[in-house]
Amino acid sequence: MNGADVDTGGGVGGTGVAVIADDHDRGGSPGRGPGRGRHGAGGRGRLMAGLRRRLVKRRIRIRRTRGRRLRRALVVLLALLANLVGAAVVAYHLTKIPEPHPETAMQSTVFVDDHGDYLGRRGPVDRQEIPLSQVPRHVQEAVIAAENRSFRTDTGVSPRAIARAAWATVSGGDRQGGSTITQQYVKNALLSPEQTLSRKAREALISIKLDRTRSKDEILQGYLNTVYFGRGAAGIQSAARNYFGVDAKDLTVSQGAALASVINIPSYYEKAGSDPKVTAKLVDRWEWVLDAMAHSGAITSAQRAGARFPAFRFYPPGDTDGQRQYLIDAAASEAADRLGITEDQLARGGYTVRTTFDLTAQDATAELAAEGTEKKTGEKTGEKTAEEKAADAKAGGKKPAEVKTSGDVRVHTAVVALVPGDGAVRVLYGGADYASQPFNDARDGAVEAGTALQPFSGMKLLAPLTDLTRTAAPTPLRLASAYATAAAHGVYATPYTVAKITRAGRTLYEAHPRTRTAMTRADAGMVAKLLYGRLDAAPATRTGAAGLRTLWQTTYDEHLTLTVALFAEHPAKGKKPALPAPLPYTAGSRSLSVSEGVWSKIVGTAEGHDPAAEPNPGLPTGQTKPILATR
Repeated sequence: MNGADVDTGGGVGGTGVAVIADDHDRGGSPGRGPGRGRHGAGGRGRLMAGLRRRLVKRRIRIRRTRGRRLRRALVVLLALLANLVGAAVVAYHLTKIPEPHPETAMQSTVFVDDHGDYLGRRGPVDRQEIPLSQVPRHVQEAVIAAENRSFRTDTGVSPRAIARAAWATVSGGDRQGGSTITQQYVKNALLSPEQTLSRKAREALISIKLDRTRSKDEILQGYLNTVYFGRGAAGIQSAARNYFGVDAKDLTVSQGAALASVINIPSYYEKAGSDPKVTAKLVDRWEWVLDAMAHSGAITSAQRAGARFPAFRFYPPGDTDGQRQYLIDAAASEAADRLGITEDQLARGGYTVRTTFDLTAQDATAELAAEGTEKKTGEKTGEKTAEEKAADAKAGGKKPAEVKTSGDVRVHTAVVALVPGDGAVRVLYGGADYASQPFNDARDGAVEAGTALQPFSGMKLLAPLTDLTRTAAPTPLRLASAYATAAAHGVYATPYTVAKITRAGRTLYEAHPRTRTAMTRADAGMVAKLLYGRLDAAPATRTGAAGLRTLWQTTYDEHLTLTVALFAEHPAKGKKPALPAPLPYTAGSRSLSVSEGVWSKIVGTAEGHDPAAEPNPGLPTGQTKPILATR
């Protein structure tokens, strides 16, 4: 029975055996029920023990192979570094320091008067190169304190600044600054200002090479001559003139620190002096720069304590198309001729042209000539004042303009003042507004002479005055030259407006009087007798006129010849051209007023010099040196 039960596997007993066997086969324990086999506590223990054994074996393998793996990583790293260094070395040697781009090489030419006062400029860019020797040491140190305090010792680059700029480029953040002076010079003068990693990398390579091949002074000189200061000024020389009206060599400690402070945000700080908010912000930066200079020993504590924020010239400047442009036209034409170049080449060449003009006298002439330039209908013949009668009597009793006028009348005034026996032109007033009338009445205008040439009638005049008396309408400059010849006892001096031309501190041209005998001494004495009345009287005055159309007045002595010419016209209207007009009856008094005012202004600028102190080789033996000869 038992065997039958086992063999058939049927019944309750058979089923129980099968279940027990099944439980045993699953790794369970009797009496613990199903689901308590390998996934029970015992199974988990064996699993964790296996994991621990594997971890121990792995740690042992790691410890055994650590050195080998470190060596491999080091080899890879060294190989990578070697490749990078090699690439950098190759890139360094292949990198060439480029020439400054054309915009940076451009300069303007500056014109100054006989005293060195700023007259104006010509050129596409307001920039002039000067040697570092013309930049005071305290100005150099101010720029270093403001822009790159490690300049004297660094390698030309700032790794932190490069990394910061690179991260900003990659991350799309704000533009980053902090470049060294060398890097700024490379970016501004040699490369484009674009913000890319490749351009920044090239900037760094060129900066390093520049630092290794050029002296710090050379780099600083290039930087100071090209960095932008606002107000249209590139370079320290133009900045000094635009902000303070002085040359760079004359900048004070306070002025130098102010210009150095402007470099940070030139387009913002250029309004300092006219905008209170901008000025206040610049003052803060100015004090920061001065503190750094004092800390480094660039200035003394006394200099720091005594520093005061400087006064800036007003900005924006006024209109520059006034009558000073007449002077620049004349001087530019002459300077280009003396150098053998075109006026365009002169304008871009970075020259300093020292003219013969006296700007104070020129401005005074403009003020005097402006009075009564425009006259309206209604200036009729009438009873004159005592002052007008006296002026007419002093002008020779002429009454060229006691007539009725009709319509608007514009009175033109031309004034020329030059030095007899020398030729230096002190005043050349050819019009009130260059913008509306670029034609220069004094240099190029033909004004009917009339009786103004009578003193020279019957004389044997030599070149260049040979045909003077046959000239119906000479220019005021030519007539003044003729009277100056008489004042110099017959010695004609070619008029000139350029005294000296320099560039980067080097003199390229210096004027010398060009003289020749144009009339005999006796004839010159006859002219003087006609004008003086007696030979020892001075100054002499000659008034001439061409009917009612023009009025001339010339005053001279051995030191100065001054000619004033007046003529009038009805201004052009629409298609109707300008027409000659009779002068108003006030012309005589106006001519005398201008003549006396300009004469006293010029002679008053002689500063007490004794004209007999030095002989003038351009004048005849025994004649004294003109007061206003070229300095």
